[in-house]
Amino acid sequence: MKILLDMNLSPSWISLLETEGYETKHWKDIGPVSAFDTEIMEWARKNEYVVFTHDLDFGALLYATEATAPSVIQLRSEDIRPKIVGEIILRTLCKAKKAIEQGALVIVEPRKSRIRLLPLKNKNR
Repeated sequence: MKILLDMNLSPSWISLLETEGYETKHWKDIGPVSAFDTEIMEWARKNEYVVFTHDLDFGALLYATEATAPSVIQLRSEDIRPKIVGEIILRTLCKAKKAIEQGALVIVEPRKSRIRLLPLKNKNR
């Protein structure tokens, strides 16, 4: 699995994720730090990366566009340092591996995680 770290996450995540076998890049090494979320999503989709973010906008984009890719891992925690929530993320990546490969929004909180397969659809449409 290839993981793209959004700008709101520290590059310190790279060593933790790569130690566990995940190819990991930080957006700052790919594109402009001022890039729109849509640009980051498009790059991740084209290059088959999973977006790892602390930003709620990525889930909203998946919902608004009914996209089937890329998968997004959304960390919802006040403390987003790898030494604090790294183990939770690693356990969730293992648990959600098939869903992520298929296309999913994975929401990770300190005490629970949720997996929503893509596309996210509005039932009223």
